[in-house]
Amino acid sequence: MAEDIALNNITSATCFVPATHKGKGRRTAVAPGATAARYLHYGRITLGTDDTPISFQNNDHETGLICLNGAAKVSSAGDTFELSRYDAVYIPRDSSIEVQASGAAGCDLAEVSAPVSQRYPVKFVSYSEVRQDPKLHLIAGKPPAERDLNVLIGANVDAGRIMVGVTFSTPGNWTSWPPHEHSRMLEEAYLFIDMPSPSFGVQFVYTDPESPELVQVVREGDCVLMPKGYHPNVAAPGGQINFLWMMAAIKEGEDRQYGVVNVQPEYAAGGSGLEAVAAR
Repeated sequence: MAEDIALNNITSATCFVPATHKGKGRRTAVAPGATAARYLHYGRITLGTDDTPISFQNNDHETGLICLNGAAKVSSAGDTFELSRYDAVYIPRDSSIEVQASGAAGCDLAEVSAPVSQRYPVKFVSYSEVRQDPKLHLIAGKPPAERDLNVLIGANVDAGRIMVGVTFSTPGNWTSWPPHEHSRMLEEAYLFIDMPSPSFGVQFVYTDPESPELVQVVREGDCVLMPKGYHPNVAAPGGQINFLWMMAAIKEGEDRQYGVVNVQPEYAAGGSGLEAVAAR
C-alpha cells in the first residue's frame, strides 16, 4: 500500500529536494517514505582535505559512489579506488566502505543505492574510459534536444537495481526529449550538477500533458524524482541543464534495462533518441 501511495504522489513535497549539495559529511536526500521513492536512495558525502574519513556499512543495499567534485579514495573489502571527477565505483551489498578526500579541494560524492537480494561484483568505472566507449557515450537527439549522454553504471556493471550516468545539454536545449516514461520498470531521479549561477532550468513531471503535476525551476544541487510520468526538461538560454540521472529497477535484475522507454504518444513517431543505447 505504501508503495502504491508513493507511486501515485507526484507533488513538489514528495518529488523535489532542493540544494542537496549544501552540507558536510554523509547525509541522505532521497529515501522511501520521505520522498516518492520506492527503492531508490540518494545521498551525498562531502569531505574537506583534512576531514576524518567516513566509514559505513551498506547492509542490504548495493551502492554506487560517483565523484562530482574533487578527488576521493574509496576502500572496501581490501580494494582501494582513486576517484576523480565523474569516476564511479559500484560496491555490492553487505560491504564495509570507507571514503576519504584525497585532493587539495576535498571531495564531493553522490551516493546512490537500492536494496537487493543478491551480491554482485565490485567494479570501478573510469569516466575518461566511458568517454572513449561508444557503448557508453553518445550524442543523443538533435538540436534543440541534443545532449551528451554518459552511462557510468549500466550494462557495463553487473548489478541488481541501480543505474547511474551523467547528461550534459547543449546551452538552451531540451533534454529527455521526446518526453518518455518507464515507471513499470524503473524509478528515476535527476540531480542537477555543474550549473553555476545564474544557470537554471525547468523540469516537468506529468502523466497528463494538459495539466502537469510538477513544473519545477531547478538549479545546482536540486534533485527531482520521477516515480512515474513523462519528464522532459529545458535549460534557460545561455546556460546548460546538466544532471546525474539515477535509476532503480522495480524487479531486481529483470527490469534493469536502460533506454527501454515509452514515448509520449504525440511524439512517438520520431522514436526515443535512445535506441542506440537500448540496442546495446
